[in-house]
Amino acid sequence: MSCLTDSIIRSKLRELNGWEFDSNTIKKTFTFSRYMDGISFVMKLAEKAETADHHPDIVIGWCRVEVSFTSHDKGGVTEKCLYMAKETDKIKK
Repeated sequence: MSCLTDSIIRSKLRELNGWEFDSNTIKKTFTFSRYMDGISFVMKLAEKAETADHHPDIVIGWCRVEVSFTSHDKGGVTEKCLYMAKETDKIKK
């Protein structure tokens, strides 16, 4: 699976709510009303990432979780990154 061009990434992100593209990474910050809701979200995302064999970088803060995807071995955003962005949004719902 190869990296997508910047224009394709930006086009595909229009179909997703709140995801941004910067420095060969797509990212989004999710907010929660309780800290432990964010932790629960991270656990569900970790399970999905393990199943898909595509793991995000995650930053956990007070009632917020920043999730970013890139293909470290390919050096940019791939279709699998976009797939995982969609799956991450499903987990949050």
